[in-house]
Amino acid sequence: MVLRKKYLLILCGILFSSILYTQNNKIPPEFAYIDEHVDLIILDIRYAGKHNFVGRPIKGYKQPQAIMSKKAIKQLKQASEYFLAKGYIIKVFDAYRPQRAVDQFFDWSKISEDTLMKSEFYPGLDKEKLFALGYIATKSGHSRGSTIDLTLVDLKTGKELDMGAPYDLFDEISHHNAKGLTKIQKKNRKMLKVGMRKFGFLSYAKEWWHYTLKNEPFPSTYFDFIVR
Repeated sequence: MVLRKKYLLILCGILFSSILYTQNNKIPPEFAYIDEHVDLIILDIRYAGKHNFVGRPIKGYKQPQAIMSKKAIKQLKQASEYFLAKGYIIKVFDAYRPQRAVDQFFDWSKISEDTLMKSEFYPGLDKEKLFALGYIATKSGHSRGSTIDLTLVDLKTGKELDMGAPYDLFDEISHHNAKGLTKIQKKNRKMLKVGMRKFGFLSYAKEWWHYTLKNEPFPSTYFDFIVR
């Protein structure tokens, strides 16, 4: 009986924390804005605008800002300095993602006639298969606060490196081990992966742009505060 009460209290505490973050919409003290801690970085937060696979601003993104856990930002800062020394700057497409945004993706996937951005982001797939194939999920590592979508930009030219596939293209060509990549594309992906792994970020096999901090501080907590 005592054990039951103990576990019930733990469960209630977890649920309360989740509701608290949803209601007050404030950034938890363990989180921060990336550009306030990483000196040179480019933000291109796609879900705050219309240039994404849904084709409209996503719920929970009030501003095109990038937020992560402070622990992840500390490692990202080191990665940024590493790439800058090589002549490249990090460009961020997405970082922390509110759970309400993930929920919107799921609702969108069930509306078969809504294919506004199909030709650009999932030309070879039926949208209802995107979850089954692992391109989007009902629970995203982004909502835990230590996952980031990014690429590299050449400081001399100001252009993104050729990775063989654009960001958020749901296709096998976006997989790290994709066939048909040129030597340059393979080299660029490898450079990004090696650099990110050097500072504790693990890659996702199906998306060359997706990295998660190995020892993330909230491995089982999904946040829902607004990006503002």
